[in-house]
Amino acid sequence: MQTAIMTPFGQRGARATSPHMPAQTPQKRHLSVGFAPIAFAAALLWGSAALAEEPQPPPAPAPEDNAIAEPPEGVLPLQDLRIFAEVFNQIRSAYVEKVDDRTLLENAIKGMLNGLDPHSAYLDKDSFTELRESTTGEFGGVGLEVGAEQDGFVRVITPIDDTPAKAAGMESGDIIIKIDGKSVKGLGLNQAVEKMRGPKGSKIILTVVREGTQGPFDVTLVRDVIRVRSVRQRILDPGLGYMRIAQFQSETGKDFVKALDALTAANKGALSGLVLDLRNNPGGVLQASVEVADAFLEEGLVVYTEGRIENASARFSAKPGDLLNGVPVVVLINGGTASASEIVAGALQDHNRGVVVGTDSFGKGSVQTVLPLAEDRAIKLTTARYFTPSGRSIQAQGIKPDIVVERATLTPVKPGPTVTEADLDGHLSNTNGKTENGSKERAGTSANTLREQDYQLYEALNLLRAMVLGAGRRTGASVDA
Repeated sequence: MQTAIMTPFGQRGARATSPHMPAQTPQKRHLSVGFAPIAFAAALLWGSAALAEEPQPPPAPAPEDNAIAEPPEGVLPLQDLRIFAEVFNQIRSAYVEKVDDRTLLENAIKGMLNGLDPHSAYLDKDSFTELRESTTGEFGGVGLEVGAEQDGFVRVITPIDDTPAKAAGMESGDIIIKIDGKSVKGLGLNQAVEKMRGPKGSKIILTVVREGTQGPFDVTLVRDVIRVRSVRQRILDPGLGYMRIAQFQSETGKDFVKALDALTAANKGALSGLVLDLRNNPGGVLQASVEVADAFLEEGLVVYTEGRIENASARFSAKPGDLLNGVPVVVLINGGTASASEIVAGALQDHNRGVVVGTDSFGKGSVQTVLPLAEDRAIKLTTARYFTPSGRSIQAQGIKPDIVVERATLTPVKPGPTVTEADLDGHLSNTNGKTENGSKERAGTSANTLREQDYQLYEALNLLRAMVLGAGRRTGASVDA
């Protein structure tokens, strides 16, 4: 899946933390083990014979009870290094095709990181560039946010709005097993993403397995320039706004405020309530998610992180001022709501600032730090876990909605012929001067379109209407809902 970045790459050259960590100062943290990496690399180049020729220390006394002595903390185990060097030399000399030493060493680094968890990775030049592009919201590809499966295949976290993947009907939870007829198993997530990206206008065929569908099927996509518009808004009902955040980019916090101003202008006055749609939002820049949560909160903790090193622990709090002045909020989530978007949902839920509706979120509660190794290479390393204001870790659990609303398709039952007062000959007119509402008018003004297109949003809107009406009755204010 997309890694959430704490410090935006939009600030060129800034060190980034993903999904949720303060930027690291450019200290030489990668040199913290002293000269060991240099000596280790030299030993690999010389081969296992060089290791064998090293002067050996006198044998240590045998441990009691046949226990296996462990090397002191911070000391690399020599025997394991010998085995690594032997494997390196065997590949170097016996593999069917010649592989240069740099490729072997890079593959070894990739293996170390890929073996840790699904989100740690080695970023070569192309991968590092793609990571920066993803935080600015523009890149070439098909428009999918993906993650690695344990069996080696690629899972779709979410299709990005207004992209070839979304137009082709790709869905959250789809499993990609082949790209252009070749299996993705064993490729690694970065290589799979690289194969899916390409120049505008080029075609790609994805072989997909989908739950509830019999057998794999192919989806043909035409690559395009993917420009991710992170925030969209519209008025659902008079006084009731809708805001969708597709992902958290470096400017999403500012875009959210602009979208809120646009809703207020379109409504010709302050909103009475808002639906915040975080469904299929894979995360992004941490600071942007904090800024969005801050817009709803008067004060208090938004999120905090904990890790083994000092810089991995941080706390983020809201500044005074609720931009919506406490109006009711409904937050929509689903299985594609991940990382930074879970921070927002968790913060609003813990502060009782919004009602969370939908299905369980993805459950990515870990922090990745992007550590540059050179100008064009880096490692993405899981360094911490994040927690909601109440101390919840949602890692591998997700945010639980306050009200579960499954995705569904409803078919309304068409009513039979009806007769209303307005249909009767000689009926009295409405003394308030309002338009008559007969059977013909009711048939032509059905409000079922939203229910049929997006049932979860339809239910969220109904809940928001009830919350607004309830708030109006408590305060005695006039409510137009």
